[in-house]
Amino acid sequence: MIQLMETGVYLVNGTELVADNTEAAAAIKARTGRDVNKEEAARETIAYGILKNHNTSDNMDKLKIKFDKLTSHDITFVGIIQTARASGLTKFPVPYVLTNCHNSLCAVGGTINEDDHMFGLTCAKKYGGVYVPPHQAVIHQFAREMLAGGGRMILGSDSHTRYGALGTMAMGEGGPELVKQLLNQTYDINMPGVVAVYLEGEPVKGVGPQDVALAIIGAVFKNGYVKNKVMEFVGPGVSSLSADFRIGVDVMTTETTCLSSIWRTDAEIREFYDIHGRSADYAELNPGDVAYYDGCIKIDLGKVRPMIAMPFHPSNTYTIDELNANLMDILDDCEKKALVSLDGAVDFTLKDKVRDGKLYVEQGIIAGCAGGGFENICAAADILDNASIGPDEFTLSVYPASMPVYMEIVKNGCAAKLMQTGAVLKTAFCGPCFGAGDTPANNAFSIRHSTRNFPNREGSKLQSGQIASVALMDARSIAATAANKGYLTPATAFDGDFTKYKYFFDRKIYENRVFDSKGVADESVEIKFGPNIKDWPAMVELTDNLMLKVVSEIHDPVTTTDELIPSGETSSYRSNPLGLAEFTLSRKDPNYVRLAKEIQAAEKAREERACPVQKFAELEDAWRMMKTITPDADRSNTGIGSTIFAVKPGDGSAREQAASCQKVLGGWANIANEYATKRYRSNLINWGMLPFIIKEGELPFKNLDYIYIPGIRKAVADKADTIKAYVVGKDRKTEFELMLGELTDEERQIILKGCLINYNRV
Repeated sequence: MIQLMETGVYLVNGTELVADNTEAAAAIKARTGRDVNKEEAARETIAYGILKNHNTSDNMDKLKIKFDKLTSHDITFVGIIQTARASGLTKFPVPYVLTNCHNSLCAVGGTINEDDHMFGLTCAKKYGGVYVPPHQAVIHQFAREMLAGGGRMILGSDSHTRYGALGTMAMGEGGPELVKQLLNQTYDINMPGVVAVYLEGEPVKGVGPQDVALAIIGAVFKNGYVKNKVMEFVGPGVSSLSADFRIGVDVMTTETTCLSSIWRTDAEIREFYDIHGRSADYAELNPGDVAYYDGCIKIDLGKVRPMIAMPFHPSNTYTIDELNANLMDILDDCEKKALVSLDGAVDFTLKDKVRDGKLYVEQGIIAGCAGGGFENICAAADILDNASIGPDEFTLSVYPASMPVYMEIVKNGCAAKLMQTGAVLKTAFCGPCFGAGDTPANNAFSIRHSTRNFPNREGSKLQSGQIASVALMDARSIAATAANKGYLTPATAFDGDFTKYKYFFDRKIYENRVFDSKGVADESVEIKFGPNIKDWPAMVELTDNLMLKVVSEIHDPVTTTDELIPSGETSSYRSNPLGLAEFTLSRKDPNYVRLAKEIQAAEKAREERACPVQKFAELEDAWRMMKTITPDADRSNTGIGSTIFAVKPGDGSAREQAASCQKVLGGWANIANEYATKRYRSNLINWGMLPFIIKEGELPFKNLDYIYIPGIRKAVADKADTIKAYVVGKDRKTEFELMLGELTDEERQIILKGCLINYNRV
């Protein structure tokens, strides 16, 4: 089904793969009649061409990218605009779309969410942006319908910013990277590796885009095959897939930890733009006659079968047939994984879902940027035609990804087919993807065509003794399961026919409701501030030396951003930095906030020149030991703060708050063996936090220890590769080394200044 090539590969004439070995040059010359040069061939990928066209530097190894468009939703745009305003923003320099698809439940937190929406609307008017009201479209569907274009680049403050199937290289990053674009700065990265995803054959009936996506994620996540690289979809199999199918695969590439994605385009994508009234935005994209890739994922689409990602990660994949055939063994493995993911906080089992040898689920959800597409919903309607989901525990909710999609399924009868079964149709909303809608009952099991199945992504709270869990599946198999009244069933068991529905896009819905400034800013507009919208607290520059207390120690193989700052109901506080910070690590380490605040009190006293290192006997012990290392260190040149250790933090969402919440509680650094994603490491840097690395297996400190780092400011400024640190305490001084990894000159200045706001403040 999926083969990972062990070497780089050449793609010849878009159809033939040649492994990079001693015979490659001769093989390519025999086919093309020309000599091959690897460096030149690497410049023949689609990705290279798009990056080159957006690079403002004269060095293709060190990119400085300016994006064509920006997009954010209502969990992120308030903080982004507030940060940019503090740095002198007067106008959006590029089209910036503010959607409202996350904090759409305006009963949560009183007026908080709608206050954020009004902030967004007035900012779109004042600074010249686009405002998409709640329930009109999820962020990525609006971008597909109205923003994407061949050869463009889009930056979004949501991790699933992926429009590669439409010929647009898109990236999801933390808010500060959008702030840089708003301030006419650049997105600075090394030239990424490019991995070919070579498709051949065509899917069998009943297999959908989520099945292909989960098969890829299962093959590449754990081994890091595409981490921080660009996935380029090529090969003859691309043409066997509809635009909607490609989009459904593409959006899930985020879960591989790749940097971005791009696909070759053809008549199918041209038709997509024609349907949406944007024919001029289509561009035919293909790799050159001989293109070199740093790796290759080879997929026989005809061998992919309906997939399921069991709790608690999209990479925990099986075919549904495999799960049904080995049910108790796989459920036992899930329980073992749960002991790690849930830290034993609650009892977890799915074995009680087995009824007469079959796995029963209580809920099905088809939603969001992954599941809410036109073809997914129509296919589900075909499977459920004249069926019933039954009167038992099982429920089914369907969220079309935009109002234009919703209107089409009403017009073509698919909405009626679904509602007749007992399913519920709801408006465009991302809540089921991050735990703010359709939360199941305690101990319930939900199958979802959405993006993630991390712990608590369905809305339960471990700290309240609740546990529900999610498995990811394609809409087709969710519908087949619904037709079987909740018993897990692959869509390949469906023996009916799928209708080829024609899609008609009606842009009048947006013309009648979406505010579009057409890029014209109106300085006279006053921004509306709700009482929960707060400015960022003041942050000091990096001091000469640092005294850090370890306030959380996490040894899970991967720590998600949901565990660093929970999603769900906390999203209503995303416009209030101090209010949101109260939830930091609340589901992973409930002691974190208290411990961070305690050490922050000492730093505030230092900044105010009050009693030095007051009230903490162990801090005084560490301070005395510090003086034996650097006698000139004192409260004028030595900052006091907190740090956490995690093996591999930052998988998942792009939300900057995973880092900023630590910062506003006095965090100066993270220490890790590696960072799960570039975007989380970038978030740390942009909030002035040091992204330290320590070698795996070397951990000279433990939770509640103090770490003294002398000369840290000089080390950052001088681009030191390794940094000397000490575990200090009463009668204790243990030396060890930390590393910072590669930093750009700008990133070093941001850290030295204390955060991006300070760096840009006018």
